[in-house]
Amino acid sequence: MARWWRRLFFFAVALFLAAPIVVVAAVSLNRQKTLTFPPHGLSLAWYGDVFADPEWRSALFASLLIAVSAAALAVATAFPLAWFNWRRKSRLGRVFQVLATTPFILPPVISALGFLSFWATIGVYGAPWTVVVSHAMFLVTLPLVTLTLGFASLDREIVEAATTMGANERLILRTIILPLMLPYILSGYAFVFVLSLNEYIVAYMVVGFTVETLPIKIFNSLRYGYTPTMAGVTVLFAAAAAAVFTLVARFGDLPRLLGAWAGRD
Repeated sequence: MARWWRRLFFFAVALFLAAPIVVVAAVSLNRQKTLTFPPHGLSLAWYGDVFADPEWRSALFASLLIAVSAAALAVATAFPLAWFNWRRKSRLGRVFQVLATTPFILPPVISALGFLSFWATIGVYGAPWTVVVSHAMFLVTLPLVTLTLGFASLDREIVEAATTMGANERLILRTIILPLMLPYILSGYAFVFVLSLNEYIVAYMVVGFTVETLPIKIFNSLRYGYTPTMAGVTVLFAAAAAAVFTLVARFGDLPRLLGAWAGRD
């Protein structure tokens, strides 16, 4: 009997969490240009507007380009730091690791104001590339955590054996470390990509007047009324996040990432 109550409880929690997405998805299907639930008629035309309308399409491509670039930069920054901390265990590496987590721990508006002040001070405020760097620095904590977890799971004896057999650092990195760390690299990249795609505050503060991402586009569109296109974009965001994390679970060895390997060692 207790099992059925437990299942009912988890089902109720899942239903509660999924209810907003279900409502938004239904609203995006309205035939009329209104955000009403339940929808009045069914139409997929608003999803087509995301790709057909030049403004929405431009915002979509801008968001994708920023997310792809920021995720790559964040992983490229986190990997050598995690690698150095694992190999050397120095206090300097720990200091840099703490500094790398600071922007993500602070309230987003504080980090956004810091980025705005920095770019304005050096005279590049509003440049499109500044939001890529800002997102990478703001979200670098995520790949740093996954990569640190990955390095903690590595057996140091493998590296020591390779060194004994004459392999240098570059060869060890290319033939041993990178293949073993690939699930953690992919996971860190996926986390940054999804959050950068949905991030609004930092992007708005840094390039809100020069580059219009999808979150900024949604906010700006609210000034002129509510359309189901906004709901369609929200559904696409949720679908993209689900697809990315499904790929991580399928090809990124998610059980190992979550620590399931520890019980089999």
